[in-house]
Amino acid sequence: MIAKHDWAAFDAVEEMNDHWDRPGWTSSTRAYYWMLTFPDATPLIDHAGHCQKELRHLAFDDIDADGLHLTLGRIGRVDEIDSGHLDRLVAKAQERRPESFTLRAVPLTASRGAIRYSVAPWDPVLHLHEALFAADAESGIPQRKPTSLLRPHLGIAYCNRPVSADIVRDAIRPLRELDAVDVAVQKVRLVELRREGQAYRWQVIHSLELR
Repeated sequence: MIAKHDWAAFDAVEEMNDHWDRPGWTSSTRAYYWMLTFPDATPLIDHAGHCQKELRHLAFDDIDADGLHLTLGRIGRVDEIDSGHLDRLVAKAQERRPESFTLRAVPLTASRGAIRYSVAPWDPVLHLHEALFAADAESGIPQRKPTSLLRPHLGIAYCNRPVSADIVRDAIRPLRELDAVDVAVQKVRLVELRREGQAYRWQVIHSLELR
């Protein structure tokens, strides 16, 4: 149902836009985020690499193998949050951390700015977000996007110009027949995120082991 819903949503898109045309982000921007990252998930990395190769004619900006991620939430800009806040946040998140789980990357779809996997099931991701959102509040960090607005997804390539969505749908459709791939989620990472050219990079500040 998640895959069908995501594809239906993309089917309503007429034109994709430049993902990098985002107000508030420059080469000097640094911000803290909660993210799931997948540095050791070889089946997922191989699956994404195969899809990227098949879609190379679109000339999008592929996400490198070490850059695959699922964003759980922005904590705040580096200049807004001091080390004391981060220490309290990590302690509160440690108390609230839920159990580890398995996430499945299901058929490819896209949004207005990226080609991405739908992911399922949502419930453990939402429970994790709820715990982190509560930890933010308890540590004195202003709350941002609530769990009700989270739409979990995992990108593989960013759109870098206006492009007809029909062209992208035609390219993606055959790849939706590929088998899904599972990945174990055992950690959530607090990172300092930055942009380098047409890519996101990060420094891991803390890796939080799930139960």
